[in-house]
Amino acid sequence: MRLILSFQRCEGGGGVGLWVSIVEFPLAETQAEESQSPEAAADVQSCPLPDEVISTFSIQGDATVGTSIRYSCMSGAQIIGSNENFCQDNQTWQYPHPICKKVYCLPPREVEHGYVVAVQKTEYEVGFDIHYLCKKSFLLDGPKKVTCLSNGSWSESPPHCRGRCLIPAERSRVVIGGEKRWPFDVTDAMVPHGKNVTFFCKHPRHQCNFAAIQTCFDGKLQPPACYLEPTWLQYKLFPHRLVSEIEECVPADVE
Repeated sequence: MRLILSFQRCEGGGGVGLWVSIVEFPLAETQAEESQSPEAAADVQSCPLPDEVISTFSIQGDATVGTSIRYSCMSGAQIIGSNENFCQDNQTWQYPHPICKKVYCLPPREVEHGYVVAVQKTEYEVGFDIHYLCKKSFLLDGPKKVTCLSNGSWSESPPHCRGRCLIPAERSRVVIGGEKRWPFDVTDAMVPHGKNVTFFCKHPRHQCNFAAIQTCFDGKLQPPACYLEPTWLQYKLFPHRLVSEIEECVPADVE
Protein backbone atom coordinates (compact mmCIF):
# COMPACT_ATOMS: atom_id res chain seq x y z
CA MET A 1 0.00 0.00 0.00
CA ARG A 2 1.26 3.52 -0.86
CA LEU A 3 0.58 6.56 1.44
CA ILE A 4 0.50 10.16 0.10
CA LEU A 5 0.47 13.16 2.49
CA SER A 6 -1.41 16.31 1.41
CA PHE A 7 -0.77 19.66 3.23
CA GLN A 8 -3.27 22.57 3.14
CA ARG A 9 -3.10 25.97 4.83
CA CYS A 10 -6.25 27.29 6.47
CA GLU A 11 -7.08 30.63 8.11
CA GLY A 12 -9.91 31.63 10.36
CA GLY A 13 -10.84 32.47 13.90
CA GLY A 14 -7.97 34.88 14.20
CA GLY A 15 -5.27 32.36 13.42
CA VAL A 16 -3.51 30.32 10.73
CA GLY A 17 -3.47 26.50 10.71
CA LEU A 18 -2.04 23.61 8.67
CA TRP A 19 -4.33 20.78 7.53
CA VAL A 20 -2.75 17.41 6.76
CA SER A 21 -4.61 14.65 4.86
CA ILE A 22 -3.45 11.12 4.10
CA VAL A 23 -4.47 9.34 0.87
CA GLU A 24 -4.05 5.53 0.58
CA PHE A 25 -3.50 3.73 -2.74
CA PRO A 26 -3.67 -0.14 -2.90
CA LEU A 27 -0.36 -1.71 -3.82
CA ALA A 28 -1.96 -3.84 -6.55
CA GLU A 29 -3.10 -0.75 -8.39
CA THR A 30 0.35 0.73 -8.04
CA GLN A 31 1.98 -2.39 -9.42
CA ALA A 32 -0.52 -2.54 -12.24
CA GLU A 33 0.38 0.99 -13.22
CA GLU A 34 4.05 0.16 -13.11
CA SER A 35 3.54 -3.02 -15.16
CA GLN A 36 1.92 -1.00 -17.88
CA SER A 37 5.00 1.09 -18.23
CA PRO A 38 6.95 1.03 -21.50
CA GLU A 39 9.62 -1.03 -19.77
CA ALA A 40 7.26 -4.07 -19.34
CA ALA A 41 8.91 -7.51 -19.40
CA ALA A 42 9.33 -9.29 -22.73
CA ASP A 43 7.04 -12.21 -23.72
CA VAL A 44 7.87 -15.71 -22.40
CA GLN A 45 10.05 -17.59 -24.89
CA SER A 46 9.36 -21.16 -25.98
CA CYS A 47 10.47 -23.84 -28.43
CA PRO A 48 8.34 -24.63 -31.49
CA LEU A 49 6.25 -27.82 -31.65
CA PRO A 50 5.35 -28.79 -35.24
CA ASP A 51 1.77 -29.83 -35.95
CA GLU A 52 2.84 -33.34 -36.93
CA VAL A 53 4.44 -33.80 -33.50
CA ILE A 54 1.35 -32.53 -31.69
CA SER A 55 -0.93 -34.80 -33.73
CA THR A 56 1.31 -37.87 -33.33
CA PHE A 57 2.15 -37.78 -29.62
CA SER A 58 0.53 -37.26 -26.28
CA ILE A 59 2.79 -34.58 -24.76
CA GLN A 60 3.18 -33.78 -21.07
CA GLY A 61 4.70 -30.48 -19.98
CA ASP A 62 5.11 -27.21 -21.91
CA ALA A 63 7.59 -25.89 -24.43
CA THR A 64 8.84 -22.95 -22.35
CA VAL A 65 12.57 -22.26 -22.42
CA GLY A 66 14.27 -24.09 -19.57
CA THR A 67 11.62 -26.78 -19.18
CA SER A 68 11.18 -30.36 -20.41
CA ILE A 69 8.41 -32.27 -22.14
CA ARG A 70 7.68 -36.01 -22.32
CA TYR A 71 6.35 -37.83 -25.36
CA SER A 72 4.17 -40.93 -25.43
CA CYS A 73 2.81 -42.69 -28.50
CA MET A 74 -0.83 -43.48 -28.97
CA SER A 75 -1.97 -47.06 -28.33
CA GLY A 76 -0.55 -49.63 -30.71
CA ALA A 77 2.68 -47.75 -31.44
CA GLN A 78 6.19 -47.80 -30.02
CA ILE A 79 8.35 -44.71 -29.51
CA ILE A 80 11.65 -44.60 -31.38
CA GLY A 81 14.10 -42.08 -29.92
CA SER A 82 14.19 -40.15 -26.66
CA ASN A 83 10.86 -39.88 -24.85
CA GLU A 84 11.99 -36.65 -23.14
CA ASN A 85 13.23 -33.35 -24.58
CA PHE A 86 14.54 -30.06 -23.18
CA CYS A 87 13.83 -26.56 -24.50
CA GLN A 88 17.16 -24.72 -24.62
CA ASP A 89 17.87 -21.01 -24.13
CA ASN A 90 18.20 -20.48 -27.88
CA GLN A 91 14.62 -21.79 -28.33
CA THR A 92 15.71 -25.06 -29.91
CA TRP A 93 15.16 -28.60 -28.68
CA GLN A 94 18.03 -30.56 -27.19
CA TYR A 95 17.17 -33.70 -29.20
CA PRO A 96 15.35 -34.40 -32.46
CA HIS A 97 11.70 -35.25 -32.00
CA PRO A 98 11.14 -39.05 -31.77
CA ILE A 99 8.84 -41.02 -34.03
CA CYS A 100 6.07 -43.53 -33.37
CA LYS A 101 6.39 -46.88 -35.07
CA LYS A 102 3.33 -49.07 -35.51
CA VAL A 103 3.62 -52.35 -33.60
CA TYR A 104 2.43 -55.70 -34.97
CA CYS A 105 2.48 -59.32 -33.82
CA LEU A 106 3.62 -62.10 -36.12
CA PRO A 107 1.21 -65.01 -36.65
CA PRO A 108 1.36 -67.47 -33.74
CA ARG A 109 2.40 -71.05 -34.38
CA GLU A 110 -0.11 -73.63 -35.50
CA VAL A 111 -1.54 -76.04 -32.93
CA GLU A 112 -1.30 -79.74 -33.70
CA HIS A 113 -4.72 -81.38 -33.70
CA GLY A 114 -6.30 -77.95 -33.37
CA TYR A 115 -7.54 -74.88 -35.21
CA VAL A 116 -6.61 -71.20 -35.10
CA VAL A 117 -9.83 -69.19 -35.28
CA ALA A 118 -8.80 -65.88 -36.86
CA VAL A 119 -8.47 -64.11 -40.18
CA GLN A 120 -5.23 -65.24 -41.79
CA LYS A 121 -2.77 -62.32 -41.88
CA THR A 122 0.97 -61.80 -42.14
CA GLU A 123 0.82 -59.53 -39.08
CA TYR A 124 -1.76 -58.62 -36.45
CA GLU A 125 -2.53 -55.25 -34.87
CA VAL A 126 -2.16 -54.58 -31.15
CA GLY A 127 -5.29 -55.70 -29.32
CA PHE A 128 -6.19 -58.35 -31.92
CA ASP A 129 -7.51 -61.61 -30.41
CA ILE A 130 -6.92 -65.12 -31.71
CA HIS A 131 -9.01 -68.07 -30.51
CA TYR A 132 -8.14 -71.78 -30.48
CA LEU A 133 -10.21 -74.93 -30.85
CA CYS A 134 -9.22 -78.59 -30.74
CA LYS A 135 -10.33 -81.39 -33.00
CA LYS A 136 -12.80 -83.95 -31.77
CA SER A 137 -11.47 -86.25 -29.03
CA PHE A 138 -8.71 -83.78 -28.11
CA LEU A 139 -8.67 -81.58 -25.04
CA LEU A 140 -7.47 -77.97 -25.04
CA ASP A 141 -4.57 -77.55 -22.62
CA GLY A 142 -3.77 -73.85 -22.29
CA PRO A 143 -5.43 -70.53 -23.18
CA LYS A 144 -8.50 -70.43 -25.39
CA LYS A 145 -7.55 -66.93 -26.52
CA VAL A 146 -4.35 -64.89 -26.94
CA THR A 147 -4.06 -61.14 -27.53
CA CYS A 148 -1.46 -59.11 -29.43
CA LEU A 149 0.32 -56.85 -26.91
CA SER A 150 1.86 -53.40 -27.39
CA ASN A 151 5.38 -54.88 -27.27
CA GLY A 152 4.71 -57.03 -30.35
CA SER A 153 4.28 -60.32 -28.48
CA TRP A 154 1.25 -62.47 -27.70
CA SER A 155 -0.26 -62.44 -24.23
CA GLU A 156 0.37 -66.19 -23.77
CA SER A 157 1.98 -69.10 -25.54
CA PRO A 158 -0.35 -71.09 -27.80
CA PRO A 159 -2.14 -74.03 -26.17
CA HIS A 160 -1.78 -77.74 -26.87
CA CYS A 161 -4.48 -80.12 -27.99
CA ARG A 162 -3.98 -83.21 -25.86
CA GLY A 163 -5.13 -86.65 -26.92
CA ARG A 164 -7.26 -89.12 -24.96
CA CYS A 165 -5.75 -92.23 -23.40
CA LEU A 166 -6.77 -95.84 -23.88
CA ILE A 167 -7.29 -97.51 -20.50
CA PRO A 168 -4.58 -100.21 -20.31
CA ALA A 169 -6.86 -102.72 -18.61
CA GLU A 170 -9.53 -105.03 -19.97
CA ARG A 171 -10.44 -107.62 -17.35
CA SER A 172 -10.10 -105.59 -14.19
CA ARG A 173 -12.18 -102.78 -12.83
CA VAL A 174 -10.65 -99.34 -12.35
CA VAL A 175 -11.77 -96.15 -10.64
CA ILE A 176 -12.52 -93.13 -12.84
CA GLY A 177 -14.01 -89.99 -11.40
CA GLY A 178 -14.67 -91.72 -8.09
CA GLU A 179 -16.62 -94.56 -9.70
CA LYS A 180 -15.44 -98.17 -9.98
CA ARG A 181 -16.05 -99.32 -13.56
CA TRP A 182 -15.14 -101.94 -16.13
CA PRO A 183 -13.08 -100.37 -18.93
CA PHE A 184 -15.47 -101.65 -21.59
CA ASP A 185 -18.26 -99.67 -19.93
CA VAL A 186 -16.36 -96.44 -20.53
CA THR A 187 -16.92 -94.72 -23.89
CA ASP A 188 -14.27 -96.01 -26.29
CA ALA A 189 -12.47 -97.35 -23.18
CA MET A 190 -10.65 -94.01 -23.12
CA VAL A 191 -10.19 -91.13 -20.68
CA PRO A 192 -9.37 -87.49 -21.49
CA HIS A 193 -6.03 -85.83 -20.94
CA GLY A 194 -5.37 -85.05 -17.29
CA LYS A 195 -7.78 -87.68 -15.97
CA ASN A 196 -6.69 -89.92 -13.09
CA VAL A 197 -7.26 -93.67 -13.28
CA THR A 198 -6.96 -95.87 -10.21
CA PHE A 199 -5.71 -99.42 -10.74
CA PHE A 200 -5.75 -102.25 -8.21
CA CYS A 201 -2.63 -104.19 -7.33
CA LYS A 202 -2.35 -107.35 -5.22
CA HIS A 203 -0.45 -107.21 -1.98
CA PRO A 204 2.59 -109.52 -2.21
CA ARG A 205 1.94 -111.17 1.17
CA HIS A 206 -1.75 -110.69 1.90
CA GLN A 207 -4.95 -111.55 0.05
CA CYS A 208 -5.96 -107.94 -0.46
CA ASN A 209 -5.54 -105.12 -2.96
CA PHE A 210 -4.22 -101.58 -2.81
CA ALA A 211 -4.78 -98.64 -5.15
CA ALA A 212 -2.24 -97.18 -7.57
CA ILE A 213 -3.13 -93.99 -9.44
CA GLN A 214 -1.93 -93.10 -12.92
CA THR A 215 -2.70 -89.96 -14.94
CA CYS A 216 -3.47 -89.66 -18.63
CA PHE A 217 -1.10 -87.26 -20.38
CA ASP A 218 -1.56 -86.43 -24.04
CA GLY A 219 -2.57 -89.89 -25.18
CA LYS A 220 -0.27 -91.81 -22.86
CA LEU A 221 -1.43 -93.81 -19.85
CA GLN A 222 0.79 -96.52 -18.46
CA PRO A 223 -0.43 -99.08 -15.91
CA PRO A 224 1.48 -99.05 -12.62
CA ALA A 225 4.34 -101.51 -12.30
CA CYS A 226 2.44 -103.48 -9.65
CA TYR A 227 -0.60 -104.06 -11.87
CA LEU A 228 -1.12 -107.49 -13.46
CA GLU A 229 -3.81 -107.97 -16.07
CA PRO A 230 -6.00 -111.01 -15.23
CA THR A 231 -6.04 -113.83 -17.72
CA TRP A 232 -9.13 -114.67 -19.73
CA LEU A 233 -9.70 -117.82 -17.62
CA GLN A 234 -9.38 -115.90 -14.35
CA TYR A 235 -11.85 -113.34 -15.63
CA LYS A 236 -14.35 -115.95 -16.85
CA LEU A 237 -14.06 -118.66 -14.19
CA PHE A 238 -13.18 -116.74 -11.03
CA PRO A 239 -14.39 -113.15 -11.45
CA HIS A 240 -14.86 -112.75 -7.69
CA ARG A 241 -11.17 -113.53 -7.18
CA LEU A 242 -9.94 -110.78 -9.47
CA VAL A 243 -7.61 -108.37 -7.71
CA SER A 244 -10.01 -105.49 -8.26
CA GLU A 245 -12.78 -107.45 -6.52
CA ILE A 246 -11.04 -108.78 -3.42
CA GLU A 247 -10.89 -107.00 -0.10
CA GLU A 248 -8.98 -103.76 0.19
CA CYS A 249 -5.85 -103.87 2.30
CA VAL A 250 -5.85 -102.10 5.63
CA PRO A 251 -3.39 -99.19 5.85
CA ALA A 252 -1.07 -101.15 8.14
CA ASP A 253 -0.68 -103.88 5.51
CA VAL A 254 0.20 -101.41 2.77
CA GLU A 255 2.81 -99.68 4.91
